[in-house]
Amino acid sequence: MTADRPPIASVARRILAALAIAAAPVLLSAPAATASADAQSVATDCQPDDTTACVAVMVLDAENERIPDVDLTVAGAGGFSETVTTTADAPVSIAVPEVGRYTVTIDPATLPADTPLPEGAPTEVEVTAQTGGTARAAFRVGAGAAAPSTPTATATQDAGGGTAGDPAAPDAEGVGAAPEGDASKRALTWGQVWQQFGSGIRFGLLLALASIGLNLIFGTTGLSNFAHGEQFALGAALGFIFINQMGMPIVAGALVTIALCALTGLAQDAGIWRPLRRRGTPIMQLMIVTIGLSIALQYLIQLLIGGGSERILQTNPRPLTLLGVTLSTASWLSMVVALVCIIGIAWFLTRTRIGQATRAVSDNPALAAATGIDPDKIVRIVWIMATSFAALAGLMWGISYGAFNWQLGVQLLLLMFAAVTLGGLGTAFGALVGSILIGLVVELSNLVIQSDLRYASALVILILVLLFRPQGILGRRERIG
Repeated sequence: MTADRPPIASVARRILAALAIAAAPVLLSAPAATASADAQSVATDCQPDDTTACVAVMVLDAENERIPDVDLTVAGAGGFSETVTTTADAPVSIAVPEVGRYTVTIDPATLPADTPLPEGAPTEVEVTAQTGGTARAAFRVGAGAAAPSTPTATATQDAGGGTAGDPAAPDAEGVGAAPEGDASKRALTWGQVWQQFGSGIRFGLLLALASIGLNLIFGTTGLSNFAHGEQFALGAALGFIFINQMGMPIVAGALVTIALCALTGLAQDAGIWRPLRRRGTPIMQLMIVTIGLSIALQYLIQLLIGGGSERILQTNPRPLTLLGVTLSTASWLSMVVALVCIIGIAWFLTRTRIGQATRAVSDNPALAAATGIDPDKIVRIVWIMATSFAALAGLMWGISYGAFNWQLGVQLLLLMFAAVTLGGLGTAFGALVGSILIGLVVELSNLVIQSDLRYASALVILILVLLFRPQGILGRRERIG
């Protein structure tokens, strides 16, 4: 029996070899099915959690139908690179080794002949992978897939089922966003209205925290500071650097951010505004200086964080429903912090000697100086407060809405001016009232008009206020002549 074993083993090997040779043509004749099966297994492998970040890719035609068998490469942090093939059933999702930015590149040679990549369309798109969520990259191909002004490659962030839009737009955390499509054709429900009302309160509180400083500067100096939006964006940028890149705890990073931005206010007043005031520089020239400062700060922020969208927190936000409104937990905490700060500012202005002196300088600087108040000292304090609260508002905005970019200040500056004009220029409490109203209008208008136009509704209100009540809701009429 022992002598018979080698021949039996030899025969078994020959049989297996013959079966492999016979099956080779069958296996080689169905590469598409094999690739599709492999891609489908990849598509279901990545399940985001607190330690896993995923990147999903898809290719769509003009009718939003998925195109299978297209190769895409995901490359990024740590030299990671992996090529995946799309399927017709679902987006292909893969796990990436660490959080960060990844580049998704499409191979045009693998597209079907009847659905080529549109002329001039990008072949790659960047996404930001975060633990607990799936960053999605989509390419649109084929005739009519995209107009020249419409991007053919888009990137969104899925945080537990929601999809993020513009990083500077509300609900970038994917919670409470309005459905896609033509807003005028959707049947509204009270639940949607209430949800947008809650989002409007959040928008208004954060806008108010930033706008109060803008109004205090105008009240004490008469200057409309066009660089105030960049102080807002600087708070978000420094928060990203200290909390995300340097790994500082949120509270410590926030305190360092606020302190540095407060120093920028002190430096601005000492190095720019106080010398110009002593020279008697007219307000119009001072406004031009603020525009130049705004441009300089914009590019400084771009130099610090780059030209893309960034996230202050590495993890995706967790939704929390209170009173029927679903927002991220960070959004609710930011609203509480903003409300506490606004109440603190109100107490400071009405109950402290410095606050009362600030109101006196705002009402009549010459008379305040005659009573022993130092206007320069009060203005210096106002600049420090304004830049500090703008930084805090920008930091909480970046945390609440999930992402931001270097143009955040420019995008929100006109809304700040609309808020302070509506509430009453030079009145701290007017900034609060105007900001809440602007926030509600912006978010509620999203139910009936396209999301891209919602900021325009706030600017329409600004025009109407200037036409019919230029002093604002809480402002006082001024006699001219």
